[in-house]
Amino acid sequence: MEIVVIFSLVVGILLLNRPVTLLVQRLYTKHQFTRFVEQEAFYHTVVSRYFKYYNRLGLGEQRKFLFRTWLFQHAKNFHYIEVQETAEMPILVSAAAIQLTFGLEKFKLNYFDDIFILRDDYHYGFYSRPFMGHVDQTGIYLSWDNFMKGIAGETPNCNVGLHEMGHALAYVNFVTQTEEDKHFKTEFPNFSKVARPIFTSMQQSEGAKRNILGDYAATNYHEFWAVAVEVFFESPVQLRHELPALYEAMATLLNQDPLSFVAGNTTIMRHPLVSRSLIA
Repeated sequence: MEIVVIFSLVVGILLLNRPVTLLVQRLYTKHQFTRFVEQEAFYHTVVSRYFKYYNRLGLGEQRKFLFRTWLFQHAKNFHYIEVQETAEMPILVSAAAIQLTFGLEKFKLNYFDDIFILRDDYHYGFYSRPFMGHVDQTGIYLSWDNFMKGIAGETPNCNVGLHEMGHALAYVNFVTQTEEDKHFKTEFPNFSKVARPIFTSMQQSEGAKRNILGDYAATNYHEFWAVAVEVFFESPVQLRHELPALYEAMATLLNQDPLSFVAGNTTIMRHPLVSRSLIA
């Protein structure tokens, strides 16, 4: 009899686990949304100043973008190295992550608890060349000077925020497998069917600029992916013109198309997610 009771309790806990988890998540989200609304106007002011992407969204999608930015920021510890912290910094960095993941269900890059913001170029490990940013097991690193130049449009096709968030997205899906997005993981092999031949061709080429992605994309496949992310958002018209198959593969993989915006009526997502909540 005792065994039957224990077995029944275990089964009951297993059956209730998912509903209880979903309820806790909903309550947490509701609480966070209440806090977010108090700061929504400030977030809008900060993000709209630099993100053309955000400004082209409809009002409903803008609110969803800002709430995801809030959730991302409050899930991270931001560290400032030789740079003066401001209230705008974590918002803008978080917004770069949300731009990249806006068409996906998973967007918090949950493996990474820490984001490090450095003043400008820095040296890392045994590399002789300076870094603008990097991602490793300890966190996401960004040089603020280069980050701001990227979101301000001062460095064409060079957006260190998008670049490093691209690395982080691949990291959580394929290295740590801690926040796997079903759509992203399913579509990545299809993306690679298009991207790998382009990457291989670039590595075999010599001389000046090989295509719109530039020489750095030929360094290795990880960099090819991160550069493709930058160019997809920074120069979508040129990328679609020069490498149409790659553009289409990127749009399908990220479930969004920067060229599908319609003024006042956003159609950015290729395949709307099942849940239409603010964070889905």
